[in-house]
Amino acid sequence: MSQIPTKAQILDWISENPTQTAKRDIAKAFGVKGAQRIDLKRLLKELEAEGHLEKRKKTYRDPDRLPPVSVLQVRAPSVDGDLYAQPLEWHGEGKEPVVLLIPRAADPALGEGDRILARLTEVATEGVDYEARLIRRIGASPRRIVGIFRKGTEGGRIVPIDKGADLEWMVATDATAGARDGELVEAEQAGPKGRMGLPRARVTGRLGDPSEPRAVSLIAIHQHGIPDDFPEDVLAEADRMKPAGLKGREDLRDLPLVTIDPEDARDHDDAVCAAPDDDPKNPGGHVLWVAIADVAHYVRSGSALDREARKRGNSSYFPDRVVPMLPDRLSGDLCSLHEGVPRACIAVRMVLDEAGNKLRHDFHRGLMKSPRSLTYQQVQAAMDGAPDDRTEPLLDEVIRPLYAAFAALRAARERRQPLDLDLPERRIRLSPEGKVLSVNFTDRLDAHRMIEEFMVLANVAAAETLIRRKTPLLFRVHEEPPEDKLETLRDTAEAAGLSLAKGQVLTTAHLNRLLAQAAGRDEAELINISTLRAMTQAYYSPKNFGHFGLALANYAHFTSPIRRYSDLIVHRALVSAHGWGEDGLTEEELDRLDQTATHISETERRSMVAERDTTDRYLAAFLSDRIGADFTGRISGVAKFGVFVKLDETGADGLVPIRSLGNEFFHFDREAGTLMGADTGTLIHAGQRVTVRLVEAAPVTGGIGLELLSLEETDMPRGPVRRRPGGKPGGTRGRPGGKPGGGPPPRRKLVRAKKKDDKAKVKRRRDARR
Repeated sequence: MSQIPTKAQILDWISENPTQTAKRDIAKAFGVKGAQRIDLKRLLKELEAEGHLEKRKKTYRDPDRLPPVSVLQVRAPSVDGDLYAQPLEWHGEGKEPVVLLIPRAADPALGEGDRILARLTEVATEGVDYEARLIRRIGASPRRIVGIFRKGTEGGRIVPIDKGADLEWMVATDATAGARDGELVEAEQAGPKGRMGLPRARVTGRLGDPSEPRAVSLIAIHQHGIPDDFPEDVLAEADRMKPAGLKGREDLRDLPLVTIDPEDARDHDDAVCAAPDDDPKNPGGHVLWVAIADVAHYVRSGSALDREARKRGNSSYFPDRVVPMLPDRLSGDLCSLHEGVPRACIAVRMVLDEAGNKLRHDFHRGLMKSPRSLTYQQVQAAMDGAPDDRTEPLLDEVIRPLYAAFAALRAARERRQPLDLDLPERRIRLSPEGKVLSVNFTDRLDAHRMIEEFMVLANVAAAETLIRRKTPLLFRVHEEPPEDKLETLRDTAEAAGLSLAKGQVLTTAHLNRLLAQAAGRDEAELINISTLRAMTQAYYSPKNFGHFGLALANYAHFTSPIRRYSDLIVHRALVSAHGWGEDGLTEEELDRLDQTATHISETERRSMVAERDTTDRYLAAFLSDRIGADFTGRISGVAKFGVFVKLDETGADGLVPIRSLGNEFFHFDREAGTLMGADTGTLIHAGQRVTVRLVEAAPVTGGIGLELLSLEETDMPRGPVRRRPGGKPGGTRGRPGGKPGGGPPPRRKLVRAKKKDDKAKVKRRRDARR
């Protein structure tokens, strides 16, 4: 009769035979048969209880070793370009093992967040515990959830913070990560959703008290997966950087290149100066310089800084914080054009004629020193006759020449007719603790428009230079609006008594004529918003499809490499095109321009949504103390489930649920974008003036609930609809759509449209009779 193996023998066998760890395999290896299997089962249970083994279904394994076939999640590449992976099946008490991926030539490209099934081999290499070979890709990271944790007797639940999300997630006791009741948590889906019950999740991070004012932007950052912590190797690389010197650069330090930014600007990546052109062949002309921080000098292709910048794609801006694309050592220091400090730059010199046409331009890689860092308000006040101590010495030599060049460019802009939307920008002012103090609309100054026009021209110059030199780049593309969206805009315009050209190739000039018709009318904001909604979303592409909104054939982003990866690509392209150094575009970058364009277009959209969600939450927090108050506004949209209203005071968007619209049934017309009352004939559509009552403001979700009180100064019906004897409703004096004293309009009967085959059946019956 065989001997029962000892615990040590069992552990040695499992260690040496990681693929044969079922109880049946162990019994067969030691010749255990019959009643001895009971003793073997007891030993395995004891080893499991002592923590030496872990039972996974019907197999046993050492919890301090990874199974030979494991699920891994790919990490970001290391400084040396190696790919490592996080084991998702690690249950040991010691340090998580380091797994190095060994790719084969036929393997697909893997990126951070990908989940893979891999075969592991233990190795004795320093700093690496396992080498992994890809078996197959399982998919990207599981679904992420951000929500409020509610503790239960067995684990708990997560209530998502997304507006409209009504599905909760179950969390097992061993997957709570110690989260407390009411705490804001980040979680991920734990396995596929079953047919019955709530989906399961595991808590991956605890974010603190959701009621804290500073949690507002933090919610959006985690909800949308925006990286907000720099890896140690990225920070170390940035800290090693030294300021660029004059070697290999033109000395531009005598040019009066001033930065003009918002009062709360955190970085200064562009500077400008202008002067009259002294060329007699260009009377009344201007010479305009735009200098941009030379980020390409510091962020080299393939470096840790470059990989992190590409992953982020752009900086994200919130009322209380910035999530930068680059560490502060660069974004706030070496790449920021601070006053009185030499800074590396790439500058473009543009010559304009008197009418604002660009005659020629050329690029320079130089070293500049800004004499002043100014704000828009300072510059505008100086031009309006109220200079301060900082602007007065620059008024004649710097500021007036800038405005003279701008006047010429504005004339050229009028001829070009880019889309001229008038959409006020909200500014949320916070206290030091993060509480909303006020919500205001910012004034648009000529100083703002001037800098925007200079940047647009510099971006055009960059695109034209790279096209001429046949150097690949990323274009900023904005395609024409689709016909279905234009039809919707035409319907909106006609409802407001306006018109939009039809039957010809649409240009921005046609849209500007519509906007000019609406200017000064109550419908102006509606028409501006509707025009914006009709537009396609701009994106990045190595192919040039033009920029419809700006009415430009060639356009690229060059002017903000601190906060946009696209601009860094264009800077490297300019370095390569001019032969300025070894820090231009690499072959690897050229091979993946398509992927880069797609990726950074997605990160841009991600930031836009996160910034909008944060604004919604701050506005809800600001209004939460005014529940029950009445506000005026305008209907901005109509849907089957309710009416969207934009409030005049704050610009906040709220929803009037359809169930709260009086006491009658409302029919939704999708094509017309209207709701019509079945009893009163009340017609609700976008653009109407309304008075609403605030009934809900949820800072955690950003949701704002409203009750509709009046429509175009006519009160909405309150209370039940009374019916006269015979079934006819009573008078509707004061009801929208009703005739004073004369009863409501006749109830509209809904008739189901006959199907085509119904007609065919009728025809066949008639034929049979004949």
